[in-house]
Amino acid sequence: MSRFKRAGNVDSLAGFRTPKPEAAVPYGLLKAARKSGQLNLSGRGLTEVPQNVYRLNIDDSAEAQENVSFGGPDRWWEQTDLIKLLLSSNQLTQLSEDIKLLPALTILDLHDNQLSSLPSALGELQELQQLRLSHNKLSSLPTEVCSLYKLRSLTLQQNLLETVPEEIGELGNLTELDLSNNLLKHLPSSVGRLSALQKVSLCHNKLSSLPDGLGQLANVKLLDCSHNQLTDVPVSLAGMLALEQLYLQYNKLRRLPQLPAPVLREVFVGNNQVELLEAEQLSCLSAVTLLELRDNKIRNLPEELALLLTLTRLDLSNNDISTLPASLSLLPNLKVLLLEGNPLRGIRRELLAKGTGDLLKYLRGRIKEEAEGAAGPTAMTLPSESLVNTHNIKTLKMLEYINKQAASVPDEIFDAAAHQAITSVNFSRNQLTAFPPRLLELHSSLSDINLGFNRLSCCSADICSLQQLTHIDLRFSSFPEALYQIVTLETVMLGNNQVGGVDPSRLMQLFSLSTLDLSNNDLLNVPPELGLCTSLRCLSLEGNPFRTPRAAIVAKGTDAVLEYLRSRIPT
Repeated sequence: MSRFKRAGNVDSLAGFRTPKPEAAVPYGLLKAARKSGQLNLSGRGLTEVPQNVYRLNIDDSAEAQENVSFGGPDRWWEQTDLIKLLLSSNQLTQLSEDIKLLPALTILDLHDNQLSSLPSALGELQELQQLRLSHNKLSSLPTEVCSLYKLRSLTLQQNLLETVPEEIGELGNLTELDLSNNLLKHLPSSVGRLSALQKVSLCHNKLSSLPDGLGQLANVKLLDCSHNQLTDVPVSLAGMLALEQLYLQYNKLRRLPQLPAPVLREVFVGNNQVELLEAEQLSCLSAVTLLELRDNKIRNLPEELALLLTLTRLDLSNNDISTLPASLSLLPNLKVLLLEGNPLRGIRRELLAKGTGDLLKYLRGRIKEEAEGAAGPTAMTLPSESLVNTHNIKTLKMLEYINKQAASVPDEIFDAAAHQAITSVNFSRNQLTAFPPRLLELHSSLSDINLGFNRLSCCSADICSLQQLTHIDLRFSSFPEALYQIVTLETVMLGNNQVGGVDPSRLMQLFSLSTLDLSNNDLLNVPPELGLCTSLRCLSLEGNPFRTPRAAIVAKGTDAVLEYLRSRIPT
Protein backbone atom coordinates (compact mmCIF):
# COMPACT_ATOMS: atom_id res chain seq x y z
CA MET A 1 0.00 0.00 0.00
CA SER A 2 1.44 3.35 -0.97
CA ARG A 3 2.57 5.68 1.75
CA PHE A 4 0.82 8.56 -0.06
CA LYS A 5 -2.98 8.82 -0.02
CA ARG A 6 -4.44 10.04 -3.26
CA ALA A 7 -6.60 13.13 -2.74
CA GLY A 8 -10.22 12.62 -3.65
CA ASN A 9 -11.69 14.03 -6.87
CA VAL A 10 -8.27 14.98 -8.29
CA ASP A 11 -8.03 14.90 -12.07
CA SER A 12 -4.62 13.39 -12.76
CA LEU A 13 -4.82 14.40 -16.43
CA ALA A 14 -5.76 18.03 -15.78
CA GLY A 15 -2.36 19.33 -16.81
CA PHE A 16 -2.67 17.69 -20.21
CA ARG A 17 -6.11 19.04 -21.10
CA THR A 18 -6.69 22.17 -23.27
CA PRO A 19 -8.43 24.81 -21.12
CA LYS A 20 -11.89 25.86 -22.31
CA PRO A 21 -12.02 29.47 -23.55
CA GLU A 22 -13.74 31.81 -21.14
CA ALA A 23 -17.17 32.84 -22.39
CA ALA A 24 -17.59 36.49 -23.40
CA VAL A 25 -20.72 36.56 -21.26
CA PRO A 26 -20.68 34.23 -18.24
CA TYR A 27 -23.50 31.68 -18.14
CA GLY A 28 -24.45 32.76 -14.63
CA LEU A 29 -25.08 36.31 -15.88
CA LEU A 30 -27.36 35.04 -18.62
CA LYS A 31 -29.23 32.77 -16.19
CA ALA A 32 -29.82 35.73 -13.84
CA ALA A 33 -31.05 37.83 -16.78
CA ARG A 34 -33.69 35.22 -17.60
CA LYS A 35 -35.20 35.79 -14.17
CA SER A 36 -34.78 39.57 -13.84
CA GLY A 37 -35.33 40.64 -17.44
CA GLN A 38 -32.22 42.86 -17.22
CA LEU A 39 -28.73 42.27 -18.64
CA ASN A 40 -25.83 44.65 -18.03
CA LEU A 41 -22.86 44.04 -20.34
CA SER A 42 -21.37 47.56 -20.13
CA GLY A 43 -17.60 48.01 -20.15
CA ARG A 44 -16.68 44.42 -21.06
CA GLY A 45 -14.57 45.18 -24.14
CA LEU A 46 -17.05 43.45 -26.46
CA THR A 47 -16.43 43.85 -30.19
CA GLU A 48 -19.70 42.15 -31.02
CA VAL A 49 -22.81 40.99 -29.16
CA PRO A 50 -22.64 37.20 -28.53
CA GLN A 51 -25.38 35.15 -30.16
CA ASN A 52 -26.51 33.67 -26.85
CA VAL A 53 -27.52 37.20 -25.80
CA TYR A 54 -29.82 37.61 -28.77
CA ARG A 55 -31.24 34.09 -28.20
CA LEU A 56 -31.65 34.55 -24.47
CA ASN A 57 -35.43 34.10 -24.56
CA ILE A 58 -35.51 31.28 -27.11
CA ASP A 59 -36.25 27.98 -25.37
CA ASP A 60 -33.36 25.59 -24.97
CA SER A 61 -34.90 22.10 -25.08
CA ALA A 62 -32.03 20.49 -23.15
CA GLU A 63 -32.38 23.01 -20.34
CA ALA A 64 -36.12 22.57 -20.28
CA GLN A 65 -35.73 18.80 -19.83
CA GLU A 66 -33.30 19.34 -16.94
CA ASN A 67 -35.74 21.54 -15.04
CA VAL A 68 -39.03 19.70 -15.18
CA SER A 69 -39.21 19.37 -11.38
CA PHE A 70 -41.58 21.71 -9.56
CA GLY A 71 -38.85 22.17 -6.96
CA GLY A 72 -36.11 23.04 -9.41
CA PRO A 73 -34.41 26.37 -8.82
CA ASP A 74 -34.38 27.32 -12.55
CA ARG A 75 -37.82 26.39 -13.77
CA TRP A 76 -37.75 27.33 -17.44
CA TRP A 77 -41.44 28.22 -17.60
CA GLU A 78 -40.85 31.10 -15.14
CA GLN A 79 -38.37 32.93 -17.37
CA THR A 80 -39.16 36.56 -18.16
CA ASP A 81 -38.51 38.38 -21.41
CA LEU A 82 -35.46 40.64 -21.53
CA ILE A 83 -36.66 44.23 -21.20
CA LYS A 84 -33.40 46.05 -20.40
CA LEU A 85 -30.11 45.54 -22.28
CA LEU A 86 -27.08 47.68 -21.44
CA LEU A 87 -24.17 47.48 -23.91
CA SER A 88 -22.48 50.84 -23.31
CA SER A 89 -18.71 51.51 -23.21
CA ASN A 90 -17.67 48.56 -25.38
CA GLN A 91 -16.02 48.35 -28.81
CA LEU A 92 -19.08 47.44 -30.87
CA THR A 93 -18.78 48.41 -34.53
CA GLN A 94 -22.10 46.97 -35.63
CA LEU A 95 -25.35 45.60 -34.27
CA SER A 96 -26.78 42.41 -35.74
CA GLU A 97 -30.21 42.19 -37.31
CA ASP A 98 -30.80 39.51 -34.65
CA ILE A 99 -31.66 42.30 -32.25
CA LYS A 100 -35.22 41.65 -33.44
CA LEU A 101 -35.14 38.43 -31.36
CA LEU A 102 -35.55 40.63 -28.26
CA PRO A 103 -38.91 42.24 -29.08
CA ALA A 104 -39.80 42.97 -25.45
CA LEU A 105 -36.91 45.43 -24.90
CA THR A 106 -37.97 48.75 -23.36
CA ILE A 107 -34.43 50.09 -22.76
CA LEU A 108 -31.48 49.64 -25.15
CA ASP A 109 -28.25 51.39 -24.20
CA LEU A 110 -25.54 51.46 -26.87
CA HIS A 111 -23.76 54.69 -25.97
CA ASP A 112 -19.97 54.97 -26.06
CA ASN A 113 -19.22 52.41 -28.78
CA GLN A 114 -17.91 52.55 -32.37
CA LEU A 115 -21.18 52.09 -34.25
CA SER A 116 -21.21 53.68 -37.72
CA SER A 117 -24.62 52.32 -38.72
CA LEU A 118 -27.72 50.71 -37.24
CA PRO A 119 -29.75 47.71 -38.48
CA SER A 120 -33.24 48.26 -39.85
CA ALA A 121 -34.38 45.51 -37.46
CA LEU A 122 -34.39 48.12 -34.68
CA GLY A 123 -37.78 49.09 -36.03
CA GLU A 124 -39.21 45.77 -34.78
CA LEU A 125 -38.57 46.65 -31.13
CA GLN A 126 -42.02 48.13 -30.74
CA GLU A 127 -41.91 48.18 -26.93
CA LEU A 128 -38.76 50.32 -26.82
CA GLN A 129 -39.03 53.46 -24.67
CA GLN A 130 -35.38 54.51 -24.30
CA LEU A 131 -32.74 54.33 -27.03
CA ARG A 132 -29.30 55.61 -26.07
CA LEU A 133 -26.91 56.04 -29.00
CA SER A 134 -24.63 58.89 -27.92
CA HIS A 135 -20.85 58.87 -28.43
CA ASN A 136 -20.74 56.68 -31.52
CA LYS A 137 -19.86 57.32 -35.17
CA LEU A 138 -23.32 57.39 -36.69
CA SER A 139 -23.62 59.50 -39.83
CA SER A 140 -27.29 58.73 -40.38
CA LEU A 141 -30.35 57.42 -38.57
CA PRO A 142 -32.40 54.65 -40.23
CA THR A 143 -36.00 55.63 -40.85
CA GLU A 144 -37.11 52.43 -39.10
CA VAL A 145 -36.15 54.02 -35.78
CA CYS A 146 -38.88 56.58 -36.43
CA SER A 147 -41.49 53.79 -36.24
CA LEU A 148 -40.80 53.15 -32.53
CA TYR A 149 -44.02 54.79 -31.46
CA LYS A 150 -43.56 54.13 -27.73
CA LEU A 151 -40.12 55.76 -27.66
CA ARG A 152 -39.85 58.44 -24.97
CA SER A 153 -36.11 59.22 -24.94
CA LEU A 154 -33.78 59.36 -27.95
CA THR A 155 -30.20 60.48 -27.25
CA LEU A 156 -27.86 60.87 -30.22
CA GLN A 157 -25.31 63.40 -29.00
CA GLN A 158 -21.66 63.19 -30.02
CA ASN A 159 -22.12 61.47 -33.38
CA LEU A 160 -21.54 62.50 -37.01
CA LEU A 161 -25.13 63.14 -38.04
CA GLU A 162 -25.57 65.59 -40.91
CA THR A 163 -29.31 65.08 -41.34
CA VAL A 164 -32.31 63.80 -39.42
CA PRO A 165 -35.03 61.88 -41.31
CA GLU A 166 -38.29 63.73 -41.91
CA GLU A 167 -40.08 60.72 -40.40
CA ILE A 168 -38.82 61.69 -36.92
CA GLY A 169 -42.11 63.55 -36.54
CA GLU A 170 -43.83 60.18 -36.09
CA LEU A 171 -42.35 59.72 -32.60
CA GLY A 172 -45.36 61.29 -30.93
CA ASN A 173 -44.52 60.06 -27.40
CA LEU A 174 -40.95 61.40 -27.37
CA THR A 175 -40.26 63.60 -24.32
CA GLU A 176 -36.46 63.95 -24.67
CA LEU A 177 -34.49 64.52 -27.88
CA ASP A 178 -30.73 65.11 -27.73
CA LEU A 179 -29.01 65.85 -31.05
CA SER A 180 -26.14 67.90 -29.63
CA ASN A 181 -22.54 67.69 -30.85
CA ASN A 182 -23.29 66.59 -34.40
CA LEU A 183 -22.92 68.18 -37.86
CA LEU A 184 -26.53 69.23 -38.43
CA LYS A 185 -27.10 72.21 -40.72
CA HIS A 186 -30.89 72.11 -40.57
CA LEU A 187 -33.76 70.32 -38.87
CA PRO A 188 -36.80 68.81 -40.58
CA SER A 189 -40.03 70.75 -40.12
CA SER A 190 -41.67 67.58 -38.82
CA VAL A 191 -39.92 68.14 -35.47
CA GLY A 192 -42.86 70.43 -34.75
CA ARG A 193 -45.11 67.36 -34.53
CA LEU A 194 -43.29 65.96 -31.48
CA SER A 195 -45.95 67.41 -29.22
CA ALA A 196 -44.87 65.52 -26.07
CA LEU A 197 -41.29 66.87 -26.09
CA GLN A 198 -40.12 68.48 -22.85
CA LYS A 199 -36.36 68.67 -23.39
CA VAL A 200 -34.60 69.50 -26.68
CA SER A 201 -30.83 69.81 -27.02
CA LEU A 202 -29.41 71.02 -30.34
CA CYS A 203 -26.18 72.62 -29.13
CA HIS A 204 -22.81 72.29 -30.88
CA ASN A 205 -24.11 71.86 -34.42
CA LYS A 206 -24.01 74.05 -37.55
CA LEU A 207 -27.59 75.29 -37.53
CA SER A 208 -28.07 78.69 -39.18
CA SER A 209 -31.84 78.70 -38.61
CA LEU A 210 -34.57 76.89 -36.70
CA PRO A 211 -37.76 75.52 -38.27
CA ASP A 212 -40.93 77.49 -37.57
CA GLY A 213 -42.53 74.24 -36.45
CA LEU A 214 -40.58 74.34 -33.17
CA GLY A 215 -43.13 76.88 -31.98
CA GLN A 216 -45.74 74.11 -31.86
CA LEU A 217 -43.88 72.35 -29.05
CA ALA A 218 -46.01 73.76 -26.27
CA ASN A 219 -44.64 71.34 -23.62
CA VAL A 220 -40.91 71.99 -24.05
CA LYS A 221 -39.32 73.20 -20.81
CA LEU A 222 -35.66 73.28 -21.92
CA LEU A 223 -34.35 74.34 -25.34
CA ASP A 224 -30.59 74.38 -25.87
CA CYS A 225 -29.44 75.89 -29.19
CA SER A 226 -26.07 77.18 -28.00
CA HIS A 227 -22.89 76.92 -30.09
CA ASN A 228 -24.53 77.13 -33.52
CA GLN A 229 -24.64 79.77 -36.27
CA LEU A 230 -28.08 81.26 -35.62
CA THR A 231 -28.59 84.83 -36.77
CA ASP A 232 -32.20 85.01 -35.63
CA VAL A 233 -34.84 83.10 -33.71
CA PRO A 234 -38.23 82.60 -35.41
CA VAL A 235 -41.10 84.52 -33.86
CA SER A 236 -43.10 81.28 -33.91
CA LEU A 237 -41.15 80.16 -30.83
CA ALA A 238 -43.57 82.35 -28.90
CA GLY A 239 -45.77 79.26 -28.91
CA MET A 240 -43.44 77.52 -26.45
CA LEU A 241 -45.57 78.53 -23.48
CA ALA A 242 -44.00 75.98 -21.09
CA LEU A 243 -40.41 77.09 -21.78
CA GLU A 244 -38.37 77.57 -18.59
CA GLN A 245 -34.75 77.47 -19.77
CA LEU A 246 -33.41 78.90 -23.05
CA TYR A 247 -29.75 78.56 -24.10
CA LEU A 248 -28.59 80.63 -27.10
CA GLN A 249 -24.93 81.34 -26.25
CA TYR A 250 -22.25 81.35 -28.95
CA ASN A 251 -24.36 82.20 -31.98
CA LYS A 252 -24.60 85.27 -34.23
CA LEU A 253 -27.72 86.87 -32.79
CA ARG A 254 -28.03 90.66 -33.03
CA ARG A 255 -31.11 90.98 -30.84
CA LEU A 256 -32.88 89.22 -28.01
CA PRO A 257 -35.66 86.85 -29.05
CA GLN A 258 -39.17 88.11 -28.36
CA LEU A 259 -40.70 85.17 -26.53
CA PRO A 260 -43.75 85.81 -24.33
CA ALA A 261 -43.15 82.62 -22.33
CA PRO A 262 -44.95 83.13 -19.02
CA VAL A 263 -42.67 80.78 -17.04
CA LEU A 264 -39.31 81.47 -18.74
CA ARG A 265 -36.84 81.68 -15.84
CA GLU A 266 -33.33 81.41 -17.33
CA VAL A 267 -32.14 83.05 -20.56
CA PHE A 268 -28.57 82.68 -21.82
CA VAL A 269 -27.63 84.88 -24.80
CA GLY A 270 -23.93 85.42 -24.08
CA ASN A 271 -21.22 85.47 -26.76
CA ASN A 272 -23.39 86.83 -29.55
CA GLN A 273 -23.50 90.17 -31.40
CA VAL A 274 -26.35 91.87 -29.55
CA GLU A 275 -25.94 95.65 -29.69
CA LEU A 276 -29.31 96.92 -28.53
CA LEU A 277 -31.70 95.82 -25.81
CA GLU A 278 -35.22 96.66 -26.93
CA ALA A 279 -38.22 97.30 -24.72
CA GLU A 280 -40.43 94.81 -26.60
CA GLN A 281 -38.06 91.91 -25.95
CA LEU A 282 -37.48 92.81 -22.31
CA SER A 283 -41.19 93.17 -21.58
CA CYS A 284 -41.66 89.46 -22.42
CA LEU A 285 -39.30 88.35 -19.65
CA SER A 286 -41.83 88.79 -16.87
CA ALA A 287 -40.72 85.68 -14.93
CA VAL A 288 -36.99 85.64 -15.68
CA THR A 289 -34.63 85.15 -12.74
CA LEU A 290 -31.34 84.77 -14.63
CA LEU A 291 -30.39 86.84 -17.69
CA GLU A 292 -26.95 86.24 -19.19
CA LEU A 293 -25.81 88.78 -21.82
CA ARG A 294 -22.04 88.65 -21.41
CA ASP A 295 -19.61 89.09 -24.32
CA ASN A 296 -21.92 91.03 -26.63
CA LYS A 297 -21.74 94.59 -27.98
CA ILE A 298 -24.33 96.28 -25.78
CA ARG A 299 -23.70 100.01 -25.32
CA ASN A 300 -26.77 101.24 -23.47
CA LEU A 301 -29.13 99.77 -20.90
CA PRO A 302 -32.80 100.79 -21.31
CA GLU A 303 -34.94 101.88 -18.38
CA GLU A 304 -37.22 98.89 -19.14
CA LEU A 305 -34.72 96.62 -17.36
CA ALA A 306 -36.34 97.86 -14.16
CA LEU A 307 -39.49 95.96 -15.15
CA LEU A 308 -37.81 92.57 -14.62
CA LEU A 309 -39.03 92.33 -11.05
CA THR A 310 -38.12 88.64 -10.62
CA LEU A 311 -34.52 89.05 -11.83
CA THR A 312 -31.91 87.78 -9.35
CA ARG A 313 -28.80 87.54 -11.56
CA LEU A 314 -27.80 89.82 -14.46
CA ASP A 315 -24.53 89.16 -16.30
CA LEU A 316 -23.39 92.05 -18.54
CA SER A 317 -19.66 91.29 -18.51
CA ASN A 318 -17.49 92.25 -21.48
CA ASN A 319 -19.84 94.60 -23.32
CA ASP A 320 -19.46 98.28 -24.33
CA ILE A 321 -21.52 99.79 -21.52
CA SER A 322 -20.27 103.20 -20.37
CA THR A 323 -23.08 104.27 -18.03
CA LEU A 324 -25.57 102.55 -15.74
CA PRO A 325 -29.19 103.68 -15.38
CA ALA A 326 -30.07 104.39 -11.77
CA SER A 327 -33.30 102.45 -12.33
CA LEU A 328 -31.31 99.20 -12.00
CA SER A 329 -31.50 99.75 -8.26
CA LEU A 330 -35.29 99.35 -8.43
CA LEU A 331 -34.99 95.62 -9.16
CA PRO A 332 -36.22 94.19 -5.83
CA ASN A 333 -34.67 90.71 -6.15
CA LEU A 334 -31.37 91.47 -7.91
CA LYS A 335 -28.57 89.79 -5.96
CA VAL A 336 -25.77 89.50 -8.55
CA LEU A 337 -24.84 92.15 -11.14
CA LEU A 338 -21.72 91.34 -13.18
CA LEU A 339 -20.11 94.24 -15.09
CA GLU A 340 -16.46 93.29 -15.54
CA GLY A 341 -14.89 94.24 -18.87
CA ASN A 342 -17.09 97.29 -19.58
CA PRO A 343 -15.71 100.83 -20.13
CA LEU A 344 -17.85 102.26 -17.32
CA ARG A 345 -17.44 105.95 -16.57
CA GLY A 346 -18.61 107.94 -13.59
CA ILE A 347 -18.44 104.99 -11.19
CA ARG A 348 -15.29 104.57 -9.18
CA ARG A 349 -13.57 101.21 -9.47
CA GLU A 350 -13.46 100.75 -5.73
CA LEU A 351 -17.25 100.97 -5.70
CA LEU A 352 -17.54 98.25 -8.35
CA ALA A 353 -15.14 96.09 -6.35
CA LYS A 354 -17.40 96.25 -3.29
CA GLY A 355 -20.05 94.13 -4.99
CA THR A 356 -23.66 94.28 -6.10
CA GLY A 357 -25.18 95.43 -2.82
CA ASP A 358 -23.06 98.58 -2.52
CA LEU A 359 -23.45 99.40 -6.21
CA LEU A 360 -27.25 99.22 -6.03
CA LYS A 361 -27.23 101.33 -2.88
CA TYR A 362 -25.21 103.96 -4.72
CA LEU A 363 -27.62 103.91 -7.68
CA ARG A 364 -30.59 104.33 -5.31
CA GLY A 365 -28.85 107.41 -3.93
CA ARG A 366 -28.69 108.82 -7.43
CA ILE A 367 -32.45 108.37 -7.87
CA LYS A 368 -33.09 110.19 -4.60
CA GLU A 369 -30.86 113.09 -5.58
CA GLU A 370 -32.44 113.33 -9.03
CA ALA A 371 -35.92 113.33 -7.50
CA GLU A 372 -34.96 116.18 -5.17
CA GLY A 373 -33.62 118.17 -8.08
CA ALA A 374 -36.68 117.50 -10.24
CA ALA A 375 -38.63 120.24 -8.47
CA GLY A 376 -36.80 122.69 -10.75
CA PRO A 377 -35.15 126.06 -10.01
CA THR A 378 -36.89 128.42 -7.62
CA ALA A 379 -37.31 132.14 -8.05
CA MET A 380 -34.05 132.60 -6.15
CA THR A 381 -32.05 130.43 -8.56
CA LEU A 382 -29.44 132.31 -10.56
CA PRO A 383 -29.30 131.57 -14.27
CA SER A 384 -25.66 130.50 -14.04
CA GLU A 385 -26.50 127.85 -11.41
CA SER A 386 -28.51 125.84 -13.90
CA LEU A 387 -25.25 124.98 -15.61
CA VAL A 388 -23.94 123.16 -12.56
CA ASN A 389 -25.05 119.74 -11.28
CA THR A 390 -24.03 120.05 -7.65
CA HIS A 391 -25.19 116.53 -6.84
CA ASN A 392 -22.78 115.03 -9.37
CA ILE A 393 -19.96 117.20 -8.09
CA LYS A 394 -20.41 116.54 -4.37
CA THR A 395 -21.69 112.96 -4.39
CA LEU A 396 -20.33 111.39 -7.58
CA LYS A 397 -17.22 113.56 -7.85
CA MET A 398 -18.20 114.10 -11.49
CA LEU A 399 -17.99 117.28 -13.55
CA GLU A 400 -20.34 117.42 -16.57
CA TYR A 401 -20.99 119.81 -19.44
CA ILE A 402 -22.54 117.65 -22.15
CA ASN A 403 -24.15 118.30 -25.53
CA LYS A 404 -24.11 122.10 -25.25
CA GLN A 405 -22.46 122.63 -28.64
CA ALA A 406 -20.20 125.13 -26.88
CA ALA A 407 -16.74 126.22 -28.04
CA SER A 408 -15.50 126.47 -24.45
CA VAL A 409 -16.41 125.31 -20.94
CA PRO A 410 -17.72 128.13 -18.71
CA ASP A 411 -15.60 129.07 -15.71
CA GLU A 412 -18.64 128.52 -13.46
CA ILE A 413 -18.29 124.79 -14.07
CA PHE A 414 -14.72 124.71 -12.79
CA ASP A 415 -15.45 127.17 -9.96
CA ALA A 416 -18.16 124.86 -8.62
CA ALA A 417 -15.61 122.03 -8.52
CA ALA A 418 -13.08 123.96 -6.45
CA HIS A 419 -11.82 122.02 -3.44
CA GLN A 420 -13.65 118.88 -4.64
CA ALA A 421 -11.74 115.69 -5.45
CA ILE A 422 -13.21 115.37 -8.95
CA THR A 423 -12.49 111.96 -10.47
CA SER A 424 -14.56 112.07 -13.68
CA VAL A 425 -15.08 114.78 -16.33
CA ASN A 426 -17.50 114.57 -19.27
CA PHE A 427 -17.39 117.44 -21.78
CA SER A 428 -18.51 115.36 -24.79
CA ARG A 429 -20.65 116.55 -27.71
CA ASN A 430 -19.53 120.13 -27.83
CA GLN A 431 -17.46 122.24 -30.23
CA LEU A 432 -14.19 122.27 -28.28
CA THR A 433 -11.13 122.77 -30.45
CA ALA A 434 -8.55 122.63 -27.66
CA PHE A 435 -7.94 120.81 -24.41
CA PRO A 436 -9.63 122.86 -21.60
CA PRO A 437 -6.64 124.25 -19.66
CA ARG A 438 -8.48 124.41 -16.33
CA LEU A 439 -8.65 120.62 -16.32
CA LEU A 440 -5.12 120.76 -14.99
CA GLU A 441 -6.54 122.15 -11.74
CA LEU A 442 -7.90 118.66 -11.11
CA HIS A 443 -4.57 116.89 -11.61
CA SER A 444 -4.47 115.38 -8.12
CA SER A 445 -7.71 113.37 -8.47
CA LEU A 446 -8.91 113.22 -12.09
CA SER A 447 -8.94 109.66 -13.47
CA ASP A 448 -11.56 109.71 -16.24
CA ILE A 449 -11.96 112.22 -19.11
CA ASN A 450 -14.54 112.13 -21.91
CA LEU A 451 -13.93 114.72 -24.64
CA GLY A 452 -15.57 112.68 -27.38
CA PHE A 453 -17.45 114.25 -30.28
CA ASN A 454 -15.71 117.61 -30.21
CA ARG A 455 -13.43 119.31 -32.75
CA LEU A 456 -10.08 118.53 -31.21
CA SER A 457 -7.28 118.22 -33.73
CA CYS A 458 -4.48 117.56 -31.25
CA CYS A 459 -3.92 116.76 -27.60
CA SER A 460 -1.96 119.14 -25.41
CA ALA A 461 1.14 117.74 -23.77
CA ASP A 462 -0.15 119.27 -20.53
CA ILE A 463 -2.41 116.23 -20.20
CA CYS A 464 0.67 114.28 -19.12
CA SER A 465 0.56 116.09 -15.78
CA LEU A 466 -2.69 114.25 -14.94
CA GLN A 467 -0.90 111.38 -13.28
CA GLN A 468 -4.09 109.77 -11.91
CA LEU A 469 -5.66 109.48 -15.37
CA THR A 470 -6.77 105.94 -16.23
CA HIS A 471 -9.58 106.43 -18.82
CA ILE A 472 -9.82 108.85 -21.70
CA ASP A 473 -12.33 109.11 -24.56
CA LEU A 474 -11.24 111.33 -27.47
CA ARG A 475 -11.93 111.91 -31.15
CA PHE A 476 -8.85 112.52 -33.33
CA SER A 477 -7.41 112.08 -36.81
CA SER A 478 -4.24 110.51 -35.37
CA PHE A 479 -3.28 108.75 -32.18
CA PRO A 480 -2.48 111.58 -29.71
CA GLU A 481 1.23 111.73 -28.99
CA ALA A 482 0.63 112.72 -25.38
CA LEU A 483 -1.26 109.53 -24.61
CA TYR A 484 1.88 107.44 -25.04
CA GLN A 485 3.30 109.23 -21.99
CA ILE A 486 0.45 108.57 -19.53
CA VAL A 487 1.60 105.27 -18.07
CA THR A 488 -1.47 104.95 -15.81
CA LEU A 489 -3.94 104.73 -18.71
CA GLU A 490 -6.25 101.73 -18.61
CA THR A 491 -8.83 102.69 -21.26
CA VAL A 492 -8.46 104.60 -24.54
CA MET A 493 -11.56 105.10 -26.69
CA LEU A 494 -10.69 106.35 -30.19
CA GLY A 495 -13.50 104.78 -32.18
CA ASN A 496 -15.14 106.60 -35.10
CA ASN A 497 -12.16 108.77 -35.98
CA GLN A 498 -9.62 108.93 -38.80
CA VAL A 499 -6.69 107.35 -36.96
CA GLY A 500 -4.32 105.89 -39.54
CA GLY A 501 -1.78 104.14 -37.34
CA VAL A 502 -0.43 103.37 -33.88
CA ASP A 503 3.03 102.75 -32.47
CA PRO A 504 2.92 99.33 -30.76
CA SER A 505 6.36 99.72 -29.19
CA ARG A 506 5.11 102.78 -27.28
CA LEU A 507 1.77 101.20 -26.45
CA MET A 508 3.69 98.35 -24.82
CA GLN A 509 4.98 100.87 -22.28
CA LEU A 510 1.40 101.47 -21.09
CA PHE A 511 1.48 98.51 -18.74
CA SER A 512 -2.04 99.15 -17.39
CA LEU A 513 -3.77 99.53 -20.77
CA SER A 514 -6.58 96.97 -20.90
CA THR A 515 -9.10 98.52 -23.34
CA LEU A 516 -8.17 100.07 -26.70
CA ASP A 517 -10.99 101.05 -29.05
CA LEU A 518 -9.77 101.78 -32.60
CA SER A 519 -12.96 100.74 -34.36
CA ASN A 520 -14.20 102.61 -37.44
CA ASN A 521 -10.95 104.39 -38.22
CA ASP A 522 -8.57 104.50 -41.22
CA LEU A 523 -6.12 101.74 -40.26
CA LEU A 524 -4.74 100.26 -43.50
CA ASN A 525 -2.64 97.74 -41.60
CA VAL A 526 -2.35 96.41 -38.07
CA PRO A 527 1.28 96.06 -36.94
CA PRO A 528 2.00 92.50 -35.77
CA GLU A 529 3.87 93.86 -32.76
CA LEU A 530 0.55 95.01 -31.35
CA GLY A 531 0.13 91.37 -30.36
CA LEU A 532 2.83 91.90 -27.72
CA CYS A 533 0.55 94.26 -25.77
CA THR A 534 -0.39 91.43 -23.45
CA SER A 535 -2.19 93.69 -20.96
CA LEU A 536 -5.01 94.25 -23.47
CA ARG A 537 -8.29 92.51 -22.60
CA CYS A 538 -10.44 94.37 -25.12
CA LEU A 539 -9.09 95.44 -28.53
CA SER A 540 -11.70 96.79 -30.97
CA LEU A 541 -10.62 96.95 -34.62
CA GLU A 542 -13.92 96.55 -36.47
CA GLY A 543 -14.73 98.93 -39.30
CA ASN A 544 -11.18 99.59 -40.53
CA PRO A 545 -9.99 99.08 -44.14
CA PHE A 546 -7.10 96.71 -43.34
CA ARG A 547 -7.04 93.29 -45.03
CA THR A 548 -5.30 91.36 -42.29
CA PRO A 549 -6.27 90.09 -39.84
CA ARG A 550 -9.34 88.85 -41.69
CA ALA A 551 -12.81 89.69 -40.43
CA ALA A 552 -13.31 86.09 -39.31
CA ILE A 553 -10.35 86.39 -36.93
CA VAL A 554 -11.44 89.82 -35.65
CA ALA A 555 -14.88 88.38 -34.92
CA LYS A 556 -13.34 85.76 -32.61
CA GLY A 557 -12.33 88.45 -30.13
CA THR A 558 -9.27 90.04 -28.59
CA ASP A 559 -7.37 86.88 -27.63
CA ALA A 560 -7.63 85.44 -31.15
CA VAL A 561 -6.49 88.73 -32.74
CA LEU A 562 -3.49 89.11 -30.43
CA GLU A 563 -2.47 85.48 -30.99
CA TYR A 564 -2.73 85.98 -34.77
CA LEU A 565 -0.65 89.16 -34.65
CA ARG A 566 2.06 87.47 -32.59
CA SER A 567 2.25 84.68 -35.15
CA ARG A 568 2.98 87.29 -37.87
CA ILE A 569 5.97 88.85 -36.11
CA PRO A 570 9.11 88.18 -38.23
CA THR A 571 11.64 85.92 -36.56
